[in-house]
Amino acid sequence: MAWYGYGGWSFRPYVSVAEKKARAAKAIARIAKKRGRAAEPVVIQRRGRGIATTFWGKAWCDNLERYMDFANRLPRGRTYVRNGSVVDLAIARGTVEARVAGSELYTVTVHIAQMKRQRWRHVVTRCTGRIASLVGLLRGELSAEVLAVLADAKQGLFPEPREITMECSCPDWAGMCKHVAAVLYGVGARLDEKPELFFTLRQVDQTELLSSATSGAVSRARAGAGKRIAAEKLADVFGIEIEAEPPDPTRAGKLRRTRAEPPGKHRGAQSKAGGTRRRKPPAGSRRPATRRGRT
Repeated sequence: MAWYGYGGWSFRPYVSVAEKKARAAKAIARIAKKRGRAAEPVVIQRRGRGIATTFWGKAWCDNLERYMDFANRLPRGRTYVRNGSVVDLAIARGTVEARVAGSELYTVTVHIAQMKRQRWRHVVTRCTGRIASLVGLLRGELSAEVLAVLADAKQGLFPEPREITMECSCPDWAGMCKHVAAVLYGVGARLDEKPELFFTLRQVDQTELLSSATSGAVSRARAGAGKRIAAEKLADVFGIEIEAEPPDPTRAGKLRRTRAEPPGKHRGAQSKAGGTRRRKPPAGSRRPATRRGRT
């Protein structure tokens, strides 16, 4: 492409957005044929300043905008992603690979450091017992307390600037060019469609978060399952009379047979109680003679 000079400065000729996208489409078609997969462009259909609509997408974009290191370049990237310049974006473990249509088709690579295990365990611990299902987690249908834990700037799930490494094939010398900024916003838009990709990007297992959270609730339920209120206390609490359950004849018979004493022992106990039991004289002793009166 020819360059134009003026006053010692060199400029590229103006290229409309439509022409850029047309050129990019041709280039993407050639690349897709070699890679064996179709391009995945980022399409923003809603109007307004916001890029994303769901919790995961909005939280991703909000996290980017909270850092001053990114403030100067993000607005241009927002414009680029809105006009469809991110013609391909793929998210893998710790990596985002994208193609952005500019004066040429630029390749952008973003590396996200794996979340530290200690930080991840801290998030899991604070969310224990507070997440009902995987669907609720991915949809962001969580309590305000849990959402605050996940989006916390220091202890949450979202990366800090020092955890992000960016590369672009454009000639811009800035650490974050407008093409990289567009891709970062594109990640937020993609999380609206596939929130599970966030956990892929951060290299953590969302099911671990879910299982740890639900196991806490289950363990507490099991711990309280053995506690029962006695019948007399229950009657006092509710002010009602509770009839005693009729005895089980089968169980009663078993109890009688278990507690029954041998026949001889039983009769002996009755004799002793009535005072009629006779003692057997010791061996070798004679029975004293009884005196009989005359008839």
